[in-house]
Amino acid sequence: MSSTPTTVDTSTAVDVDTGEKGPRWWAGRDAIMIFILVAFLLYAVLFIPRFASPVTTGFLLLDVVPTLLIALPMTLIIITGEIDLSVASIAGLSSAVMGVLWAAGSGIWVAIGIAVLCGMVAGALNGLLVAYLGLPSLAVTIGTLALYRGLALVVIGDNAVANFPPALTAWASSKIPGTGIPAVMAPIVVLVVVFGLILHKTAFGRGIYAMGYSKDAARFVGINVERSKLLLYITSGLVSASAGVFWTLRYTSARSDNASGLELLVIAAVLLGGVSIFGGKGSIPGVVAGVLLIGSLNYALRLGRISDVVLVTVTGLLLIASVVAPSIGAGIKRLRHDRSIRNRVVRAQQEEPE
Repeated sequence: MSSTPTTVDTSTAVDVDTGEKGPRWWAGRDAIMIFILVAFLLYAVLFIPRFASPVTTGFLLLDVVPTLLIALPMTLIIITGEIDLSVASIAGLSSAVMGVLWAAGSGIWVAIGIAVLCGMVAGALNGLLVAYLGLPSLAVTIGTLALYRGLALVVIGDNAVANFPPALTAWASSKIPGTGIPAVMAPIVVLVVVFGLILHKTAFGRGIYAMGYSKDAARFVGINVERSKLLLYITSGLVSASAGVFWTLRYTSARSDNASGLELLVIAAVLLGGVSIFGGKGSIPGVVAGVLLIGSLNYALRLGRISDVVLVTVTGLLLIASVVAPSIGAGIKRLRHDRSIRNRVVRAQQEEPE
């Protein structure tokens, strides 16, 4: 990239029309989501039986690992104004490939490596169709969602492969000694930091925001939009396949329907975390808070023995709310802005000499 767009510090920005200062950092959607998460966790600890225990912490964090993993590249993709609905199917395909290779006598690391490579190829296909052929990402990834899930069924059929190495399956569910925190959270935290630095502290990350605001403007300042999108989709395939490997090891079963429906949960968490479905806005901390909030809410409902149908319904409602709420907020802000302008015009007219 030969040039990058200039970022604006919204914590001290001033509205040129109204003269009012813009929102501070604590008024941003990501900060609000963090406050909501903290408030809900405090409520759950105080009022939901068995929520405040190391066992609950362990199972809760293990449940959100696949969602959190896939949400990281999904955040970057949606900020560019695109979407990837095939992530759960890529996870299922990688699980099926890993299971079949292990059952055929391959070494476990060879099986894992090929499974992850298949995920990268699947992501690259999405990227080529979206970035270089210019096809709508929604239509493309709906198609590949069905394609990759069908390929998983072709690869493994209705069978389930188990008996993976006990050391790996034990690690997938193990805890850091003396805590209820799963050991797998250590590399997850590293990944969160890496994605956060890439998005918020690098020229590539600024280019991602620029693409979300205007692809033509991004090209004008020297950003290779097509290559950037391709890299993002390959990364999405890589991370989704890794989530499929983790899913397989945690549940000690490789099946074609592994991670089915996970894409809805991921997108709901990303949008709830403050990423705009129209692109150009969002942050990694907000998305992490969104993932943890949905995971905590679902786990609290499970502790209350609420049926899975209600859990799916709640996820759908959160997804709708995460899309509608920003539009309502923008509408209110626009009305306030228009009213402020009218008031200034009226005052100016009243102050004019007769």
